[in-house]
Amino acid sequence: MQLLLISSSNVYGYGYLDHAEPEIRRIFAGRHSVAFVPFALKDRDSYTAEVRARLERMNFAVTQVRGREEIESAEAIFVGGGNTFRLLEELYALDLLEPIRRRVREHGIPYTGSSAGTNVATPTIKTTNDMPILYPRSFDALGLVSYQINPHYLDPDPDSKHRGETREDRIKEFLEENDTPVVGLREGTMLRVDDGVSTLLGEKTARLFRRGVPPEELSPGSILP
Repeated sequence: MQLLLISSSNVYGYGYLDHAEPEIRRIFAGRHSVAFVPFALKDRDSYTAEVRARLERMNFAVTQVRGREEIESAEAIFVGGGNTFRLLEELYALDLLEPIRRRVREHGIPYTGSSAGTNVATPTIKTTNDMPILYPRSFDALGLVSYQINPHYLDPDPDSKHRGETREDRIKEFLEENDTPVVGLREGTMLRVDDGVSTLLGEKTARLFRRGVPPEELSPGSILP
């Protein structure tokens, strides 16, 4: 499998997908077209147009996924960000989870996800930051990796007067009920997965949370244990 799991398409100081362009070029190398899954946003046509304009600058044509046909013929797959609950519900409604899983695992079709698209690559969407604006028939997702991801991971601001739960608190609550490790991906970071080996890329560290042990900081270039 070849996966690129991006925390966020928009990063301060960069244009749309600019920070990830070298890795997107790498993972899609040798492919002429990309099947784009726009279900995380309401206006799918406008979303596809935005992604098409960006990827065409990298010389990749973009096909909008409307159903199974585009997945079965895809040379590469890109699942965009937005609301994770809406994305997963539509993947269930169109019966696309197993076709995507099979194309990526068995046929070696490269998969790139950003934000919500990264969430659905994991076993479940239980570590998303999004509000449940729709009720998917299950929280189970593609399970292309064995760990959970929390995109847009934020550290507590020591100068803030906010005293509510932090992102770390929420992830620790998840681990009280689940034994699956969670990677907190800060904006500007991404995970490259080649044949089961997950490598952290980007400008910042990430946090690895596991039940029963203190969180671990992972430096860029680190391989997930």
